[in-house]
Amino acid sequence: MAKDSVKDASKKRKRDGSKSPSPLADPSSSKVTKSKSDKKEKKDKSEKKEKKDKSEKKEKKEKKEKKEKKEKSEDVEAADTSMADVDGDVEDVKMEVDVEGDSAMLSAALVAFAKPLAEGKLSKKVLKTTKKAAKTKALKRGVKEVVKALRKSPNYSTASKPDPKTLPLLILAADISPPDVISHLPVLAEDHGIPYIFVTSRAELGAAGATKRPTSVVMITPESAGKKKSKKEKKGEDGEKDKGLEKIKEDEEEFRSSYKDLIKEVVGITKALEV
Repeated sequence: MAKDSVKDASKKRKRDGSKSPSPLADPSSSKVTKSKSDKKEKKDKSEKKEKKDKSEKKEKKEKKEKKEKKEKSEDVEAADTSMADVDGDVEDVKMEVDVEGDSAMLSAALVAFAKPLAEGKLSKKVLKTTKKAAKTKALKRGVKEVVKALRKSPNYSTASKPDPKTLPLLILAADISPPDVISHLPVLAEDHGIPYIFVTSRAELGAAGATKRPTSVVMITPESAGKKKSKKEKKGEDGEKDKGLEKIKEDEEEFRSSYKDLIKEVVGITKALEV
């Protein structure tokens, strides 16, 4: 009986066209697969979101750091410029103090009888002419040599109008200590009618006179210009001699022109002081 009932049921299903239920068609199993896929998607989305958040945070942090660095550099630059301005002001003040101090020290270091004193353009002119005189062998250097030349020189004070081409010029350094080293030279020059002038630096006078040491006094003797010849000029071939002679003549002419202007100016200053 039981077998007959089973057969009847199967026949009935065949007639109706229905199939026996398969295990895959179970709704509970489809729900499980769907939930797994949803979880995976959610996980992927959350991971992507986390990555995005991290990258955004990193960008924000980098931007913040750059901004801070820029602000710091601007502050440092501003501080540097302010410090530079302060340093510049300090240097300007220091320079002013140094110049004032140097001028005060210079005036204090000069001998009391340094008159007339060549300053500014006249000082440059005196030193340039001295240099040219040394080149043409028309220069006496040092106290002994100058005293000897002064004593041997004629008395120009007796002449009504001395010739500036032959009139010597005494140049003394005013920064000599002790002053007694040169104090007798202006008197000796006046006795012989020879003009004289002081310069502020013995070092500059020595350099102009082609000496390695500072010089207290020099005397320009225009008459002896070009008379003494060096050993190099005496030796050599004819062509070299001609070139050398031409150069000597040029130097002499340049010296005489410069000396003529200088001696007139010094004589004029001396006369103005005497009045």
